[in-house]
Amino acid sequence: GRVAAGTYPVAMCLRAVSGEELARRQATVTILPGKLPPQTLIRTQWFHSDCLADYYRVPVFSEEHWRIVENFMRTAAHRGMNMILTPLFTPPLDTAVGRERTTVQLIDVTAQEGGYAFGFARFRRWVETARRAGIEYFEMCHLFTQWGALHAPKIVDTAGQRIFGWETEACGPEYAAFLKAFLPALMAEVRALGLKERVYFHISDEPKEDQLPQYIAARKLVEPYVEGCPIIDALSDIAFYASGAATRPIPALNRIQPFLDAGVPNLWSYCCVGQFKDVSNLFIAMPAARTRMLGVQLYKYELAGFLQWGYNFYNAPLSAYRIDPFASTDSAGCYPAGDPFSVYPGEDGQAMESIRLLLIHMAMQDLRALRQLEALAGREHVLALIEAVAAGPLTLTEYPRDPAYFTALRKRVNGEIIEFSKRKNR
Repeated sequence: GRVAAGTYPVAMCLRAVSGEELARRQATVTILPGKLPPQTLIRTQWFHSDCLADYYRVPVFSEEHWRIVENFMRTAAHRGMNMILTPLFTPPLDTAVGRERTTVQLIDVTAQEGGYAFGFARFRRWVETARRAGIEYFEMCHLFTQWGALHAPKIVDTAGQRIFGWETEACGPEYAAFLKAFLPALMAEVRALGLKERVYFHISDEPKEDQLPQYIAARKLVEPYVEGCPIIDALSDIAFYASGAATRPIPALNRIQPFLDAGVPNLWSYCCVGQFKDVSNLFIAMPAARTRMLGVQLYKYELAGFLQWGYNFYNAPLSAYRIDPFASTDSAGCYPAGDPFSVYPGEDGQAMESIRLLLIHMAMQDLRALRQLEALAGREHVLALIEAVAAGPLTLTEYPRDPAYFTALRKRVNGEIIEFSKRKNR
């Protein structure tokens, strides 16, 4: 239950399996008055629902699968993840060309004379489940394959037969006709569910500059039908923004400077395997302070969202086979340990939190506290405070590595929130 503001003793006891007390330490915890404002940053770590069905060996979208999905959603939301990757169709992510991942398709598709019919019952249940768990935003899975938008994602009909996939040209007439039928039907559901302002779309993940013409062609098939909903993609070549092909780009943390220089509105950033030098990330080998610093950096650079690709990816590279995440934290040696997932699959279908997940949650709490102080004292005051505690400039690559920074920062920020609140209420 809720605890009143005040200072409390907290005892920490370590016991053996037999019950024998091995060690005890006591500390004090101070609960401050008031509460932090809601998180305004949109944060997603990609939710791989197929990996949950595969690991726990349950049928996709069986009642047991839904229960496990909700458990993992609830943990994500509790730790500050407020957007969920939504598998309209099996997300075309980390899949070898010509291969498939386990089918997780929310939409029923039936080919009929002159077009298609669509069923949205599972989509509605997904939205209801996510909302109940605490999720606020929904990112529709990518509508074209990763790294260039060359093909359609795997789409099956109600009989389980694949009707689109690697053999489908992304901008060919068959898939174009499908999108022209599907997207308006989807948007009707989105409006009916009250999600119009909380839905985001993807074209293709991490396209490169030489794939710009293909990306533009794919986007043109989607944009007319999504009624102005944001289209976001992880991409780091400024040419996509300069050309107008990507109005809401998500560059990597180590490649964001040109986008900051261009003044991109509502700018997001992301990290994955490639962000290993200097910048923040969630790798196991990184000092905790380097991961937690993300919250202060998100505040300083006024980023609107943050994306990371692996909330629970329990596959080998390109999903060649499944892994045991307790035995392989690096996706069978391919990625830095900790990159593919932030939660382990625990007993009874419960998400088991990693230290990395707790650290990024602390970063979110730091961000919320900084924004609360800004509302009371102004942004320039907060920026000066951040650098004063750091004893120097704080950027995406230069920042304190000592965890004591956060103790000092939050002591100052918390104290000033209380002081400025008192002044405001006098």
